[in-house]
Formats: sequence, C-alpha cells, structure tokens
Amino acid sequence: MKKTNLAAMLLILSVFAGAVYADITLQSPAEVEGTWKLDHSKNSLTDKDSVPREDTWVFKDGKATILHIPRDGKYYDQPPVNYEIDDGKLKVALVGNSRFDLFTLVEKDANSMTLKGKFGGYYYFIKK
Repeated sequence: MKKTNLAAMLLILSVFAGAVYADITLQSPAEVEGTWKLDHSKNSLTDKDSVPREDTWVFKDGKATILHIPRDGKYYDQPPVNYEIDDGKLKVALVGNSRFDLFTLVEKDANSMTLKGKFGGYYYFIKK
C-alpha cells in the first residue's frame, strides 16, 4: 500500500514539475518583433555564471539583424537574415547558410524576453 502511495505522489510531482518549466508557444512573428538588447546569456537555467553581452537583435518584417557584435576589440553588424515562427519556435536563418537556429520562448513581458537555444543556452533580452 505504501509503495502505491509513493508512486502516485511521484507521478503527481512530475506532472507539476514539468508545467513549471514549460516553454511558451509562439503564435506569430509579431510576438518577438522589435529591438532587443541581449543583456546576458547562460549555459543553463541553473548556471550561476552569466556572460555579459553587448549585441542588439532587431526583428522586423521577417528579418533578424544582430548589431554591435564584439570581435577582437571592434564591433560589427550581421547582415539581415530571415526569421519565422515554426511549430511555436523562433527559427532564425544562419548567415550564408541554408541552416537555421531554433529558439523557444521561455518568458516574455513588455520589457524583457528569455529565449532558449536548441543546445540549451539561455538568452536574456531587454526591450529597447
């Protein structure tokens, strides 16, 4: 009897734990449209060390442009690439390539947005 109760409790906890970390399904490109300053990134949600970032991502009219990317003491801007919402995820083309980066929306409000990359990295944006 006790093993059955324990199994039931674990099942209930696993259902609620999954809901806490559920990704938000994007419905349209308008949900991410705008200019977003990438404040910092982390390798995982539990990572204590964050990496400060300086780039700005601009989503407008189906094009994504990353501006002010630091490299070797200088800054450069990436040319615009296509982006779309595919199966509830943000799909951003890679420059000069036929492949895409996929991001899931973790959290969003009027002034901030958190995206999770396909390899588990988290990107924390502030609306400009």
